[in-house]
Amino acid sequence: MAKEIINVPGLTDRRDDQGKLMTPLSKATKGGGFVYISGMTPNDPITGGMVSGNIEAQTERVMENLKMVLEAAGTSFDNVVKSTVFCTNVGHFGRVNAVYRKYFTEDEFPARTFVNVGSWPRDFDIEIELIALAE
Repeated sequence: MAKEIINVPGLTDRRDDQGKLMTPLSKATKGGGFVYISGMTPNDPITGGMVSGNIEAQTERVMENLKMVLEAAGTSFDNVVKSTVFCTNVGHFGRVNAVYRKYFTEDEFPARTFVNVGSWPRDFDIEIELIALAE
């Protein structure tokens, strides 16, 4: 099976003045029966800006972005087998969980790692990456 790049309008089509992708990565790739989704940030696909505000608002935007990518890849949160959450403050753990759990079937959560990070080059507090089964 060959690698397939998953394009998601609003998330994967941002280019600079020379027509190059803003960052050198694919938002998602499919291969070997899996979908690998790069870390999603609270980027608003309509405005291109970051959602500011509390960690709940940022996490909600990240999860909605992930949902868009999963759907574009032909899969869903039900097929996620692993996630990694990167957050600038471990004190947000419970608040992130409150939003995160709404996107998965109760008691069927994927394996997950929660990593505390310093900062990013833009103003946001959370990034989440996923690995899901391809359908």
